[in-house]
Amino acid sequence: MKNNSIIIIVALNLIVLILLAIIYPHLMISPGKPIDAHAELATDCFACHTPFIGSRAAKCIACHKVEEIGLKTTKGLDIAKEKKNVAFHQKLVEEDCVSCHSDHRGVQAFRPISQFSHELLESTLQEQCDSCHTAPVDDLHQKTKTNCGQCHSQDAWMPATLDHDKYFRFDRDHDTDCVTCHIDDDYTNYTCYGCHEHSRSKIREEHVEEGIRDYENCTECHRSGDEDEAKRIWRSKDFDARGLRAIDSERYRRRDHDDEHDDDDD
Repeated sequence: MKNNSIIIIVALNLIVLILLAIIYPHLMISPGKPIDAHAELATDCFACHTPFIGSRAAKCIACHKVEEIGLKTTKGLDIAKEKKNVAFHQKLVEEDCVSCHSDHRGVQAFRPISQFSHELLESTLQEQCDSCHTAPVDDLHQKTKTNCGQCHSQDAWMPATLDHDKYFRFDRDHDTDCVTCHIDDDYTNYTCYGCHEHSRSKIREEHVEEGIRDYENCTECHRSGDEDEAKRIWRSKDFDARGLRAIDSERYRRRDHDDEHDDDDD
């Protein structure tokens, strides 16, 4: 009998708690006040939430029409000047608001930007970084236009995959625009035949005269305008090549010698 009474009391308490959670959810289970823009919904949890399911994009889109985000207010009024570039919402692969947005101050109005996935965007927009991001104003980026993805990844802006000094260092003789060497905004390729006395015939003549046959990849030796540096790099490469050839020759000589001894043993 005593056990039955305890079960009944516990069950009644649970029923009361469930009823309170349904009738006054903003008091019972709210993680915090909503953002100021949603203050009027503070006591109307079901405006955004469905019982036992949670918040769904359909609830958000009832007020925030995706095609109007950044262009019109929820009241249908035109936005004269939007401070944030949010028009990318029209190019989402799927309408999944809660993947980026929360609401209550007890959580976060906007999830950390590091949690944003570019895979939520249509593939064509993923290649148009400047449609959402403002280009840096340093000397290098002011000379470039597009193709951010050739140096940066969508996982993180830094570190960039390109260290320009690793390939070529700028000096007083090479303070020029990117398009001089990189044609058609393709920063994966370059040409040195856009300046001063450079021409294929002249370059070939000068290199062949020095015994250099492999001269198409200019920056392999020419890391700057320092001609002495180019000579040092070439001599080092030439020495390494001759050294490898000598090692290979010795290896073959020893192998032939061992084969002769094996034949004698037979």
